[in-house]
Amino acid sequence: MQFRPRVKICCIKNLYEARLAIEYGASAIGLVGPMPSGPGIIADDLISEIVEKIPPPIATFLLTSETTADQIINHHKKVNTSAIQIVDRLDLNSYDQIKQALPGIKLIQVIHVINENSIKEAKLIAPNVDAILLDSGDPNKAVKELGGTGRIHDWELSREIVKETNTPVFLAGGLNPANIKAAIQKVKPFGVDVCSGLRTNGKLDEARLSKFMNIISRI
Repeated sequence: MQFRPRVKICCIKNLYEARLAIEYGASAIGLVGPMPSGPGIIADDLISEIVEKIPPPIATFLLTSETTADQIINHHKKVNTSAIQIVDRLDLNSYDQIKQALPGIKLIQVIHVINENSIKEAKLIAPNVDAILLDSGDPNKAVKELGGTGRIHDWELSREIVKETNTPVFLAGGLNPANIKAAIQKVKPFGVDVCSGLRTNGKLDEARLSKFMNIISRI
């Protein structure tokens, strides 16, 4: 039996969805702050309200599109999540600044897997953060894609990143009940992250969630 990955359910919109994800075994939930594009965006006040009701050891991730240490620190202070998922590029010197200002808060950097350069980017950033998350966006577009695309990227590249880094890796991007087993077997990530693949008409679908978690439980 291979390692069973942790599960993060992202794009949580309300307390009901948060509790549903936890009920079915999620170890983390993702709460999306302001973004230039993508699903699941909710107000910071609502993120804060949800976080207050989520007990440890469940991790709460703030997805922030801010691109400086000061902006990220200020965003986090509004919501008080246990982790920050940085979805855009960040200067390497900024990580230490954030850690000093927010001790104990985990930092997760998103790497948008586009080509071989994404492997180099992941290897450079990995030592500076608590985890990296491999997604299918493209921050180089005129309107930045910073996640939630529902697209699968090249899992060969993701697998190489897992092999080449010692930092925990979450796999995201187009995951759903139909492909999650193959994704885990191919990439062997520490964790998986899913948003649109478990939603129907924008809402977290309990039947899809149950099927997804059941497949992972049998790995």
